[in-house]
Amino acid sequence: MSIKKLYLKNSPCCKVTFRVSKTAANNAKSIHLVGDFNDWNLQATEMNALKSGEFTALVELDTGKAEYQFRYLYDGKHWINDDEADGYATNGIDGENFIVRV
Repeated sequence: MSIKKLYLKNSPCCKVTFRVSKTAANNAKSIHLVGDFNDWNLQATEMNALKSGEFTALVELDTGKAEYQFRYLYDGKHWINDDEADGYATNGIDGENFIVRV
């Protein structure tokens, strides 16, 4: 998994690309990126499946907020975490959320 950030010079936002490798995708049919940036909506941000077996999503995040929490939802059933996140936060439900800092 990886997270890449592109800061825009003339805008208070950062384009963040979230990528799930083929190995981490583990034959998932769909992966959704779920976080506070989309109000934890389970369907709002479906990641694009690539021919390589990877999944990717591009999200524009406002840099006025220092960090955002997120998780990946595989096939609508399984929450998977990102080992390359900028940090972790206990979610009080079933473990940890990941943090991306902008």
